[in-house]
Amino acid sequence: MATGQLSVQDQIRQLDDARKLVLGNAGYYTQVIQATLPIIGPSALVEFRRWGADFLAEAFATPAIAPSQKETLSLLVLETLKLLLEDPNQDVLVLRGVIQAAASIYPLALRWIINNSWDVHTWEHMTAIKTRILRIWDTAPPTLRICCIKFVQRVVLAQTPSVNPEPKRGDVLDISLLMIPPEHPILDAPKLEAEASGLLDRMLGTLQDNSSDALIVDATLNTLSILVRSRPATSNRILNTVLNFNPLKLANSPMTPKTKVLVKSMEKTTRMLLMHLSRRYPQSSSIGRIQQYVDRLMRSRAEIFDEGSRKRALAEQANGLAVKRQRTGPVSSHPQVEISPLPPGPHTLAEVFTFTSNEGLKNFNVGDSVPAPLAAKISVTTIARVDPQLLDRAIQGVRDRLAALYAVKQEQINPETAPLDVEEDEDDYEPDYYAAEDTEQILNKLDSSPADERRELEKPVLGGLALPSFRLPPPPMLNPEQAAAVGQKSITRVFSTMRTLEDPAVKKAKAGMNRLAASSYDQSSWITVITRIATRTGGVLELFLPDEDDDTKGTPRLSDSIREQLFNFVLEDFRKRIEVAVSWLSEEWYDNELQKRAVASSPFHQEAPASYDKWALRLLDGFLPYLHAQDKVLTRFLSELPELSAAMLARVKTLCRDPSLVNLAITSLYYLVVMRPPVRDIALDAIQDIWTDYEDARPIAAKYLPRWRPGFMDKVKQLKVESEETMGVSVAAATVAAT
Repeated sequence: MATGQLSVQDQIRQLDDARKLVLGNAGYYTQVIQATLPIIGPSALVEFRRWGADFLAEAFATPAIAPSQKETLSLLVLETLKLLLEDPNQDVLVLRGVIQAAASIYPLALRWIINNSWDVHTWEHMTAIKTRILRIWDTAPPTLRICCIKFVQRVVLAQTPSVNPEPKRGDVLDISLLMIPPEHPILDAPKLEAEASGLLDRMLGTLQDNSSDALIVDATLNTLSILVRSRPATSNRILNTVLNFNPLKLANSPMTPKTKVLVKSMEKTTRMLLMHLSRRYPQSSSIGRIQQYVDRLMRSRAEIFDEGSRKRALAEQANGLAVKRQRTGPVSSHPQVEISPLPPGPHTLAEVFTFTSNEGLKNFNVGDSVPAPLAAKISVTTIARVDPQLLDRAIQGVRDRLAALYAVKQEQINPETAPLDVEEDEDDYEPDYYAAEDTEQILNKLDSSPADERRELEKPVLGGLALPSFRLPPPPMLNPEQAAAVGQKSITRVFSTMRTLEDPAVKKAKAGMNRLAASSYDQSSWITVITRIATRTGGVLELFLPDEDDDTKGTPRLSDSIREQLFNFVLEDFRKRIEVAVSWLSEEWYDNELQKRAVASSPFHQEAPASYDKWALRLLDGFLPYLHAQDKVLTRFLSELPELSAAMLARVKTLCRDPSLVNLAITSLYYLVVMRPPVRDIALDAIQDIWTDYEDARPIAAKYLPRWRPGFMDKVKQLKVESEETMGVSVAAATVAAT
């Protein structure tokens, strides 16, 4: 059926199906965007324009599309976004989606113009979009102003210098002013930086004016954290503005419920921003000012809201007729609890502990209505908050009741009224005619009976109050798969804890061989524990894992799972965690040495493990592609490893494929030559191979080889002379043959 014959709802349903398609497979974004652009244009129905604006904002914000593909797609949609923005009667929801899409597109368009200075038309479209958004910033509804603030944040990030010294080799998403060449025909870097500075001042003006619009204030504060982290040059200006901002200014007006919500929102957002900055930059000189501001803010908040929540005495009764008479007599400071004695008769343990006279509360079964964990939590909280004197009085009341029950004597038997326990139809009853015992005989029997037996006879039996013994059932046995799964979950929780722990600002000096494995609960101690669990393969944890002959052969061993998580943990921030890598590999090397000795002394033929070489090579392969010319982490890593192999240095040689990293590779190898004599030969072999394989690296390698490998350089010179002579003879022979 043709599109024109479908209703609006059916067409929207088809567009939603297209959205589901691209969410399942991001490769269809290009086709779907090209197909929907004519449908969502400025002349389309408002339903289609709303759908198109939301779809474009979602498409350019998703991480599923590569930045290069987004850059190409942005060239297709700029004209449509410009036409939608320029309509003065445009729908608010459409404008919101268009501004969100423009915020994601602006850095991509700037990078495109940096690399393609001939495309003036694209930059004119982007400039027109930016001008239109900045024009409606102050007069738009709050939902649009929030989107405008996000757009301005992206403009400031793109038009200010980055902290990355080599922007083209850094993060592809970090687009900054440093990427613009000095002689660019379209982009003027000083003008763009001045514009970004003015936009930042305009954005901070909301805080400088102590605005009471909580939505705009919160949106502004939420954008400042990224600016401080990515553009440190703006941090002082931002921090001074935030510290001069008073989020509690609105509290001076009458405190309505709406005002309370607005004040609490602005205060919490401001406090969270400052606490985040203080945790992220503990060495900053402004930590003292931030702490004082946060403390003062919390005290002011407590004074405002706690004062309003205090209970006030009622001026009159709820019915409005009788005024409550104030008590003039002395008031007892001890809490009063009415503990009535139990009535006569048998009683359950619940009745002994029950003080209330309310029948509804007595018959209420907590076990059927409240879950056990919640009931336990409520009980602990209530006991912690109850008055100690009240609790002591209640405990004493229970003790008195129990003592009264134990003190009850057995009921005296009246021989005249007590039943004889003899059935009337038993006619064959013949009593024994023995002489009755007199009083003296009874007393003699009592004197000769043991004292314990008499005490047991006198002690009353309380069958209803006896507590049966309770024992927990034994836990079920874990099979190998369950043990492995539980172990891996525990290790995952340990790593999540390690990620939350920050390195201390001042590192303590290492204790060397006298140090303990884990003397505290900091990140270093957890790393030591986790690496030893991974490397000491003969530990108890490995006994729970299945053998290779079982059906569970595919289950990964716990030690390998820990090693994989250690590998990912190091590569997440390898420059800061290179010490973790060295500590881990040192434990691996130690374990391999112990295994080699055990294998050598074993009568059975076994192969010693080689986990040290495996994971050292994986770490090198993991962080070598991200090194730059000023990195010192490679030299430190190679110098601190307990053992180096030719395969590891072969990985270092591959850095020479990039001419900018030749000096880094050869300098690191030369450091091993000078400072680590045991590996001097293989390091010199690596430098010699670099001289042979990489012609661009020969001038740098030639500085070190004559001193340490003079024979190699002499042989090279000799081969060069022989090749020249051979070439001369060949040329002469060819000349003679030609004549």
